[in-house]
Amino acid sequence: MQRAANCDILALGVVMSLKNIRNIGIIAHIDAGKTTTTERILYYTGKIHRIGEIDDGAATMDWMAQEQERGITIQSAATTTYWRDRQINIIDTPGHVDFTAEVERSLRVLDGAVAVICAVGGVQPQTETVWRQADEYHVPRLCFVNKMDRTGADFFAAMDDVKQKFGAQPLALQLPIGSENAFEGVVDLLRMKEYRFDPADEGETVIESDIDASRLEEAKAWREKIIDATSSYNDEIAELFLSGEEVPLELLQKEIRRCTIERLFVPFLCGSARKNCAVQPLIDAIVDYLPAPDEVPAASGIQVKKQEKVSIPCKVEGPLSALVFKIQYEREAGSLCYVRVYSGKIKAGDQVFNVGKKKRERVGRILRMHSNKSEALDSVSAGDIAVLIGLKLAQTGDTLGNEGVPVLLENLSFPQPVISVALEPETLSERDKLKETLEILSKEDPTFTFREDAETGQLLISGMGELHLEVLVTRMKEDFKVAARVGNPQVTYRESVGCEISHSENYSKVLGGKEQTAGITLSVSPIATETNEGDHAGSAPDNTYTCTVSKSGIPDEIFDAVQNGICNSFAAGIRYGYPCTGIAVRVSAIDYNELTSTPFAFEACAAAAFENACEKADPQVLEPVMSVDIVCPKEFVGDAMSLLTQRGGIIQSLESKTSAEIVHAQAPMAKMFGFSTGLRSVTQGRASFSMEFCRFQVKSGGLGL
Repeated sequence: MQRAANCDILALGVVMSLKNIRNIGIIAHIDAGKTTTTERILYYTGKIHRIGEIDDGAATMDWMAQEQERGITIQSAATTTYWRDRQINIIDTPGHVDFTAEVERSLRVLDGAVAVICAVGGVQPQTETVWRQADEYHVPRLCFVNKMDRTGADFFAAMDDVKQKFGAQPLALQLPIGSENAFEGVVDLLRMKEYRFDPADEGETVIESDIDASRLEEAKAWREKIIDATSSYNDEIAELFLSGEEVPLELLQKEIRRCTIERLFVPFLCGSARKNCAVQPLIDAIVDYLPAPDEVPAASGIQVKKQEKVSIPCKVEGPLSALVFKIQYEREAGSLCYVRVYSGKIKAGDQVFNVGKKKRERVGRILRMHSNKSEALDSVSAGDIAVLIGLKLAQTGDTLGNEGVPVLLENLSFPQPVISVALEPETLSERDKLKETLEILSKEDPTFTFREDAETGQLLISGMGELHLEVLVTRMKEDFKVAARVGNPQVTYRESVGCEISHSENYSKVLGGKEQTAGITLSVSPIATETNEGDHAGSAPDNTYTCTVSKSGIPDEIFDAVQNGICNSFAAGIRYGYPCTGIAVRVSAIDYNELTSTPFAFEACAAAAFENACEKADPQVLEPVMSVDIVCPKEFVGDAMSLLTQRGGIIQSLESKTSAEIVHAQAPMAKMFGFSTGLRSVTQGRASFSMEFCRFQVKSGGLGL
């Protein structure tokens, strides 16, 4: 009955009020069961009529050929479904660390998240990454402990793991009935009922029963914990509890919802998505406890004309404010611009103003996406997510707004690429097509960049890891039909300075029969950076530029030329051509002659001044250091650690789990190529590892060692 009702809502295309919309993401470590869980949510809500499995390459949300072949999610996929008259916009995110940008930009525009945690592995390395990202964007979440049918499954250990590692306050709303092979359903602690799911119709029929006497006392004790937790924040519940009266279900749910949205605690549910067990209560929890768009803090932005911070209330009748959070190329339609609308409304055919680029563009069509399929919409309003077609200038992070009162939303920030490979077209005639393809791919993925080496003429592409680049190269060959030869992976280094130096530079040349002169005094110095373990504070800081010279008597174009000369030099490097990072440049004097000085001369002078100053300021090469997590059976831990230390790795800690040991370490990326092969060899193929960029550090001996 429920599935049919949801289908009817879909067919009618009902426009939802804000309180009935949920924008959620499914986040987790790789192989925790995100896509499998999403697949069941879509089935039980009537969005799809057959459950597709990842292992069979038939999962709805993993539509890319590579996702189906590899059995992993590569691109975040969006869909919309309905449950209990609520519209749920779902984004299924990748679990592999190489595609962390997909998670980052998804969390930026979502109101809530479901963290899927493996009942056997507990909090795994990538779980920590996505949890940290969710904290950064203040995203309320609930946890679904999946794979309760697996050997070694432990619901309570998973809760303790979250509490210990994140300092979050877990709140169990369910108890498992059995575990491992004996897992058969859940106890609902709010309704005090048992629920089982009929395997004959893929778990669609929910069988309700009273709690078995053997579990009743335990259930009462855990329900009391719920009341105790909520009574700390609600006087009405506290009074009822102290007087021994029954707390109404509606009151409990209302308070759990409020506390979840305010991130005071994290509701915990359990089940087995693969066995079609306990997914419907999860969908209920999404509707009951995760926020509507107008229940989260209003988005903030900068009012461009006044240069002041403003909040943007989520109102359909307000001025337009929307964020482009993802670009996806489609062969026929061109660029698909995924937008989250924070305020106002966009209709098909409307002209919108790109606040950052100060350009107007016309929206051709508006689509509601379902993985790689779509349906046309007449409009999209505040609180909703949709795709706009027809925007040619829009890029990830752009704000669409009101030209009269332009407000710039906070842009998305992404980690820097750390690995590169060289590309060569198989024929010279394909070089232009190759560049065009790379332009499209870099527009889609902000963590993917490319450049042409000035000396060799080679095209160098950079990304977050070997898998990331492998996927992009495969897409280039298979989707865009561009044939190219690929070089071996190379580490993307950075250049910086080790001390502060002041330098004066003079420029004088005769060009076109006219003397051109310029003079600059500047200082370069390193920007101090923290290296706290466990966070990204050790990431290389951006460069900075300041000019303390008075503008009296010097044209603005001269100052612009100096700044351009310095900023272009940041990208060109010092000795080896790698981008500079962590350098502060301060221009303290400009020698200007109104008869002979030109912007060209000052730009050239600034570049030379920067280069010569850096050469005297102890130039350094920085190499990327990775956080490495190895999951390994106990009997092979020694061999795995030995292999890592041979590659320059430093062991940080050792964590014991029921089924395996987790080695936490740091290692230079340059020495980690081919590590997976060696690890499989010494552990008989039973260990796995993940890497994540941690920080840049000085490479001793420079590139000579």
